[in-house]
Amino acid sequence: MTGENFEGFQQQEEVKDIRILLFKLLKYWPLFILTIFIVLVVAFLFNKYTPTVYEVSTTVLVKEDRSALDASSLIGIGLSNSNQNVENEIVKLSSFSLNYRTIMSLDFEVSYFLNDGLIVTELYHESPFEVVFDSTVSQAVDLTYTIVVLNKSEYSIEVEGELLKKYNFASTTFEKEEIPGKIEWKKKYRFGDVVENPFNTFKILLTDNFEPETDIDNSYEFVFNDYYSLARLFRGIEIEPVSRESSILEIKFKYNNMEKATAFLNKLTSVYLQQSLEMKNKIAENTIRFIDIQLSEISDTLRVAEIDLQDFQSSREVMDIDYQAQQVIELLKDLENQMAELQVKSNYYKNLKDYILRKQDDLNNLVAPSAMGIEDPALNRLVGELIDLYNKKAEQLLYSTDKNPTVISINNQIVSTKNAILENINNIIFNSNQAIREINNRIDDYTEKVSYLPVTQRELINYERKFRLADNIYTYLLTKRTEAQITKASNLPDNEVVDIARTELNEPVYPKKVLNYLIALILGLAFPIGYVLMKDYFNESVIEKTDVERNTKYPVIGQILHSNKTSQLVVAEFPKSSISESFRSLRTNIQYIVKNQNEKSTTIMVTADMVSAGKTYISINLACIYAQYGRKTVLLGFDLRKPKIYQDFDLSNRRGITSYLIGKASLDEIIQPSVKVDHLDILLSGPVPPNPAELIASDKTAELFKELRERYDYIIIDTPPVGLVTDSYLLMDYSNVNIFLVRQHLTHKKVFASIMKDMEANNLKMNIVINDIKLTGGYGYGEGYSYGYGYSYGYGYGSGYGYGYGYYTDDKPEKKKSFSKRLFNKL
Repeated sequence: MTGENFEGFQQQEEVKDIRILLFKLLKYWPLFILTIFIVLVVAFLFNKYTPTVYEVSTTVLVKEDRSALDASSLIGIGLSNSNQNVENEIVKLSSFSLNYRTIMSLDFEVSYFLNDGLIVTELYHESPFEVVFDSTVSQAVDLTYTIVVLNKSEYSIEVEGELLKKYNFASTTFEKEEIPGKIEWKKKYRFGDVVENPFNTFKILLTDNFEPETDIDNSYEFVFNDYYSLARLFRGIEIEPVSRESSILEIKFKYNNMEKATAFLNKLTSVYLQQSLEMKNKIAENTIRFIDIQLSEISDTLRVAEIDLQDFQSSREVMDIDYQAQQVIELLKDLENQMAELQVKSNYYKNLKDYILRKQDDLNNLVAPSAMGIEDPALNRLVGELIDLYNKKAEQLLYSTDKNPTVISINNQIVSTKNAILENINNIIFNSNQAIREINNRIDDYTEKVSYLPVTQRELINYERKFRLADNIYTYLLTKRTEAQITKASNLPDNEVVDIARTELNEPVYPKKVLNYLIALILGLAFPIGYVLMKDYFNESVIEKTDVERNTKYPVIGQILHSNKTSQLVVAEFPKSSISESFRSLRTNIQYIVKNQNEKSTTIMVTADMVSAGKTYISINLACIYAQYGRKTVLLGFDLRKPKIYQDFDLSNRRGITSYLIGKASLDEIIQPSVKVDHLDILLSGPVPPNPAELIASDKTAELFKELRERYDYIIIDTPPVGLVTDSYLLMDYSNVNIFLVRQHLTHKKVFASIMKDMEANNLKMNIVINDIKLTGGYGYGEGYSYGYGYSYGYGYGSGYGYGYGYYTDDKPEKKKSFSKRLFNKL
């Protein structure tokens, strides 16, 4: 075979395998229809009764390039703008603390549901009633109340539950003790009455959504939710940039109530922006508070200095001083301005040092250094880091305790930062005190020069100097206070919402109805295909012709169709049937085998691997088909152990082959003519002997066959199973053609393969005939059982009968069975 011919043959084999698989699957078409119908119904019910999940989204712009006039830089927080990147903002938006604060800002404490039996739908601002409760009274949470509106004024309420805890919404804490045992409670109330039981205390009021025609007799549910559980429930947001190069974040949230999800997402972004604004305002408020304290202290000193100066000028009637005194006063004024600024800063240093030494954790007492005009970069950076650490600690403590490892780590960082600030302050205070001493020395020098002036002028300068010092400090504080107020007023959130979440733009994302139907359709096809393939894979019996061809080199010379007839003599009683034609085909194939043997008569032995393979059936009908051919034929019942042929021909089995072999009867005495078929004689097995194998191995068997060859053209031998006894091997010495029967759906592949292997190893001549082939499922004829057997009497399409219809007496369509019976038969 050339390469091109081999490729062509291989392609034909592949096409044949595909056709075999398709016809095999088509055989189970009722199973496909049933499975597809079931999975589509399941998909329909799933789509109908699964709560719909909606996805809402909003977008937030993260401003990375903020102006140098940003409010935080004006008050000197000292935070680096570069730290506020997209990843940081994603972490902030995903944080539990922000989620918890958002939940506390909403009205999610009570959830309402409509119970339709199969579907429980959550209602948000759509419930016909409202539960009003006192937040200072602890309420049992996760306890589902069922309420039925009886009329416009009354309702029934019941509850069942166990292992409950009470939660105080005002203090946001759980009570330590659980409510023991199982809870069952049911009563009737009027709307507006106080419902009080050991678990909850509340009122139920009708809302504007109440519609008597639709809401009366409906079953509703409501449940109290603690803030922690709600924060965990609503934490599943998805955040990602709208593109790789963009700083706009898209925030998505999936929930089964679109209005509630929209309210949550909009509140989340609002609280997020408000939180960043509050952080900025907190520093400004601390600065204003510190300046107000300083102003209240200096105002008394300024008032006393002002009164003393006025009293001196009015009592001494001093209106002016000479030029020399004026120069000294100007120099003192500059030094006093410097002294005023240094004293304010010194007070701030002392305040900050006192804050750290007292180990305070309240940011309300912390003032930013630059807010007081202190431009030391190291101090500004350290104070900014301290503020950041306190904010992180506050977020962690919302849902954890001081023993949490994260909180402990933050506390250690706070201690380290405070120590660094304290060391920095000590250095600054030392330098500041030194600068104050230098200015005081210079003031003392100029004061000494003033002592040479007249007494009146000298006293006036002293009064003016005290007044100016107090006035300069006061003015400096007022200026800083005004700057802090302007900063607070001009504060804006760092980021902004681009698009708020809208219910009009949202669509359901679960269940995906079209996808579910598609998956159901795929599963409806996959399950039957898998069933057929697995059934075929685990099947141990012969089903197809290829099962035979894969296990032996012996040729398949015949394929006998399944018979629905009650009689074994199908060929004799139904000579025009399709089964009779299959025996004629077998007869023709045998003729080709014995064509060159030049034997006067042909001896055909029929055997199998097991009982019920149809040896007797094949032997009888093969003998009948030769007899119909007009040739002298004899059928030998050599199954000496379980004789059956006599029953089918209504003959006596008192004498037979065993009688001849033991010498109790002659050949003429055991030959019985077949009354039902011309040209056919029968040799029955006779009484069952105790030693069948020994009788067959005797010389009398050889004499028997020698005489029969002289009398008959065809000798058909029915033998016992070769897989069980050795009788068939002994009889092979007398046969020209050996036939091994394989019965579809009965012959075991491994047993068959084992016997064939032994026969091939011993160089025995054998031919295979496949028996009881069932052509069902609309298969046509061609190659292999699945779609044909080489005959021309039907193609199996359409109504179940094809080109051969009308040619045989048994090819009329059978009465159709019910769908369920056909499916059962397929399986």
